[in-house]
Amino acid sequence: MARHGGFPGGMPGMNMNNLMKQYQRMQRKLEEAQEELSKKEYTAQAGGGAVKVTVSGEKKLLNVIIDPEAVDPEDVETLQDMILAATNQALDDANADSQSEMGKLTGGLGL
Repeated sequence: MARHGGFPGGMPGMNMNNLMKQYQRMQRKLEEAQEELSKKEYTAQAGGGAVKVTVSGEKKLLNVIIDPEAVDPEDVETLQDMILAATNQALDDANADSQSEMGKLTGGLGL
């Protein structure tokens, strides 16, 4: 019996060269997608816009804007909560975008 593609049991049309080329193409596309994602910025707000936070695709905090009217020395906790909420939302948006883009490239392979 002839074997196909050099794999035990035979895999018609597949050989190590083709697999390596496909892997290298996918690797390049993943690297390009990661580079593009790292350049993106995600902004979220809390408190009806009283706090705005921007993070990078690399998940680094880039900017925090606080409306002066949101600063109440008697209620610092609310301001802290708004900053946390806006930051977490921006990071969630960055993560969701990253997972979506990577999922498109890996085709659900779980990579």
